[in-house]
This record gives sequence, C-alpha cells and structure tokens, in this order.
Amino acid sequence: MLPCEIWRILSNLFLIYLLLMLVYAVVSWVPSLRGRWTDYLAMAVEPVLVPVRSVIPPIGGIDISFLIVFIILQFVMRMISNVIATGQCTG
Repeated sequence: MLPCEIWRILSNLFLIYLLLMLVYAVVSWVPSLRGRWTDYLAMAVEPVLVPVRSVIPPIGGIDISFLIVFIILQFVMRMISNVIATGQCTG
C-alpha cells in the first residue's frame, strides 16, 4: 500500500482539479470573465471532458459531461479519504 503522504498529495491534487473545474464552469457562464488565462484553464479541463462528451452527448443542449466528471472525482476523493482515515495506508 502507498504511504499516507502520497494519498494526501493525490487528494490535494484532485481537490485542486475540482476547483479548476468550478472556475471553468463559472467562466463559461460569465463571458466577461474570459481572458487569455481561460485558454490555459481549458487546456487543463477539456482533455478530461472531451472523452465523456464522446460517450454522453449533450442532452437537450445541456452538456452534462462536467457533472459526470465532477461526481466521479468526488467519489475518488472520498475513497482516498477513507483510505487515509481508516489507516489502510502505510506511514
């Protein structure tokens, strides 16, 4: 099993990515916030969303790929937290 510190780092990386996704969602709804920085944000978020979009296309014009990825990441983060909390990691 991996050391607890690695699990904590993974959990923090997932949390940062979730925050990036939330910022990306807000920017998509508020065009006045867009700028060059949103291109970099899209480069981080879109590669994860595109494969989900290819499997589940927008429903009634609403793109649910974001919601699906967000739920999956939340599930993975919960599993990591359980590993840390129950002491299943070493160290």
